[in-house]
Amino acid sequence: MYDFHRGRRLRRTPAMRDLVRETVIRREDLIMPYFVAETGPEDMVKPIGAMPGQNQLGMKALVERVGKAVDKGLKSVILFGIPNEKDPVGSQGYAENGVVQRAVRQLKAKFPQLVVVTDVCLCEYTSHGHCGVLTDDGKVLNDPTLGLLAKVALSHVQAGADMVAPSDMMDGRVAMIRAALDDHGHVEIPIMSYAVKYASAYYGPFREAAESAPKSGDRKSYQMDPANWREGLREAAADLAEGADILMVKPAGPYLDIIRQVRDNFDLPVAAYQVSGEYSMIKAAAQLGWMDHDAVMMESLVSIKRAGADLILTYFTEDVLERLQG
Repeated sequence: MYDFHRGRRLRRTPAMRDLVRETVIRREDLIMPYFVAETGPEDMVKPIGAMPGQNQLGMKALVERVGKAVDKGLKSVILFGIPNEKDPVGSQGYAENGVVQRAVRQLKAKFPQLVVVTDVCLCEYTSHGHCGVLTDDGKVLNDPTLGLLAKVALSHVQAGADMVAPSDMMDGRVAMIRAALDDHGHVEIPIMSYAVKYASAYYGPFREAAESAPKSGDRKSYQMDPANWREGLREAAADLAEGADILMVKPAGPYLDIIRQVRDNFDLPVAAYQVSGEYSMIKAAAQLGWMDHDAVMMESLVSIKRAGADLILTYFTEDVLERLQG
């Protein structure tokens, strides 16, 4: 007799492996990002070159695509808006009939059970492409930006959003948004804060998708240095103190250690954003025949959840729903 651990006993068949699987991806875990645009007809479906399978969608096309995904089990979405007009303060971001506000109304009217989250930032709406008010010499001003972010969040909630997700990384924005929502009677609307958001090179394809690349400079003065992990815990603690209900880490895959640190140090739900670059690399490698698309997709998502994420924002959501339905 050999005296050693026989781990293979529990790997012998697919049914046995399913029985003891520790980490499972559910429909309820996933939030699908959509890009809704005013810059074309209502039925526009404009492919995003750097993100195969993703599109800028007109309002009618958005509702139709979300409807197909809902039929396959979609539970939650996050919306990014692309306006017709941009200005230095991103005023279309908080316009009553702005692109996201109209999209929220239409989706909630058509799919009342769907959880509709909105990205709260100014970069998609400012003519300079930065996430805040800009000085003449290119400096992003923190405190003058906070009131504008609060106006954006409030306008989204008044349109019917179930949750707001500030992604700007201005200091104090969660507190300002929380106060604005509470002052207007929206005390039950949660905030999912992009609490630990790095100045990452993995965002490249998103800039094309949201037409939000800065006209000059970069975002390193307000997004985090990828080399820092202790700073991430300080940022998460600050957002918790200011009233965040969910803490997000962005990007996900290259920052699994940060997801685990946030999970181990805070008892709020933890979200992770599998960003455009992560998605595009897998799609491109699969198109070249270098990797098994579905296998790598699922392994990447399992790794994010295994690291400690409760929720995953991912452009693979529709693909996963197809797989789960099959």
